[in-house]
This record gives sequence, structure tokens and C-alpha cells, in this order.
Amino acid sequence: MRSARRFAAAAALFALAVAARPWAQTGPPPPPQGRGGGGRATFPAQQRPPGDPAAIARGSVLYGVYCRACHGVDLRGGDQGGPNLLRSDTVLNDQAGELIAPIVLKGRQGVGIMPPTPVTPDDARAIAEYIHSITATMRGQGNPPAGPAVVLNVLVGDPAAGQVYFNAKCAACHSATGDLRGIGGRMSDPTTLQNYWISAGGGLNRGVRGRAVAATVTVTPGQTLEGTLVRIDDFYVVIEVPDGTQRTFRREGGNPVVELRDPLEPHRTLLPTYSDRDIHNVTAYLVTLK
Repeated sequence: MRSARRFAAAAALFALAVAARPWAQTGPPPPPQGRGGGGRATFPAQQRPPGDPAAIARGSVLYGVYCRACHGVDLRGGDQGGPNLLRSDTVLNDQAGELIAPIVLKGRQGVGIMPPTPVTPDDARAIAEYIHSITATMRGQGNPPAGPAVVLNVLVGDPAAGQVYFNAKCAACHSATGDLRGIGGRMSDPTTLQNYWISAGGGLNRGVRGRAVAATVTVTPGQTLEGTLVRIDDFYVVIEVPDGTQRTFRREGGNPVVELRDPLEPHRTLLPTYSDRDIHNVTAYLVTLK
């Protein structure tokens, strides 16, 4: 009898708790929340007001120069293997560039996948505004904007002007009849070709081991070693010498003297100087090198 009374009391308390819960009330269930679910957006980036049109326009050009090769024309990842920005927690939680801009400016060197972008803080915020202008049109988290697929035509430049620019800025290291001979035939897609030369064959997005940086270490006057740079920081320099072994030197002040020769340095110097017209003209010229 005592057990039966306890069971009845527990059942009554459970029924009372159920009746007090909102989901036990009559009427339709609350609307789903989040993009694609029929309710309001829940991500900060999707709740923000529209950005300044002038900043978005500037950000679009900057994105095309510095970001498109890695992150794609529609932000879903590009030829250089960058992540999908439509699914990025950083993008979804950013409001005014406070999360995106530092990554644009400083890169992600610890991860080894993104170098710093040579732009001003205002330009970095403009890139963030452009990214938000695209994410605001998503049909759901990670889905591309509605409408037909984006078809990008990069062949809008002047080949003759591109040849003039190439001869002035690039011919010291490259040749239309040497290392770039036939590049327009080997890379039939103009967008791929444009991404390739802007990123120096993808080298600007690689770590030290992804490029051959020559290093000369002067241990004492008259005693030098030459090799390929493996690692350098404030404390050590490591080089690989011609026989394949690695040598490590402790750095104290200015000793030993280390001289580096990075073949990509000219590309890195030119990168912030390219105008949109320069890029299109050079691409139009390189396409003619069949």
C-alpha cells in the first residue's frame, strides 16, 4: 500500500511538471530559428545591417587580387586550397571586421596556410565588408547565394599593355621564350593562369619548406656555409647543405651573419602594387604565350 501511494504521488508531480512546460501548452510550436529554417537568423554576421556600398566595392577588388585564388570567387574555396568562408566561424561571428581584419593583416603563420596580406587596416575592413555582403545572401549556412553560378571572365585586359608591364617588371627573372614559354597553352583556363602568376605558382601561400630560399651563413670571417634555408628565428638558423645534411647554428646578436636570397621576394614586393588593370593586362598577355 505504501509503495502504491508513493507511485501515485510521483505520477501526480510528473503530470504537474509536464503541464507547466511550454512545449506542453496548446497552440503551434515556436518557429525554427537560424537561416534556412524559416525563422530569424541567429548568427551575428547575418543580423548586421548592410555595409557601406563604397567599402564593399573596394573590398570586392581587393578580394579578387589577394583572396580569390585561395577562397574562390564565391567564397567556397579556390584553386590554392583555402577554406570555405561561408562555413567559417570567424566570418559568421564577425560584425565589423574585428575578427576578419586581424587575420587578413597578420595571416595564420602558426597554421602555415595563410601569409599576411599587404593591405592597410581600412582595406582589410573593406574585404570584411565584401565578405559579409556575400554571406548575407546565403540561402542557408554554408550554401552559395541564390541564382546561377558565378562565371568569371578575366580576359578583359589589353595584351599589348600587359607585355609592356611584363617587360618592365617581370623580365629580369622571367622570359616569354624561356620559363614561361607556352604557359598560355599549358594553362588553358585564364582564371587558373591568373591565380598562378599572382601567387608565384602558389609559392606565396607556402611556408619556408615550400620554396627554395638560399642561405649563406658566415660563422667566422672566411668560414661560410651555403645551403637551403630550413628554419630561422631569433635563436637558431638551420640550413640544409648540398650533401643533404642539416646544420644548426645558434644566433646571438648579429652572429653568425645570415644572408637570405628568396626568389619570391620580387613577387612579394610587387604584390601590393598591382592594380586591377595591371592584373588583367598581364593575364591577357600571358594567355597569348602558346
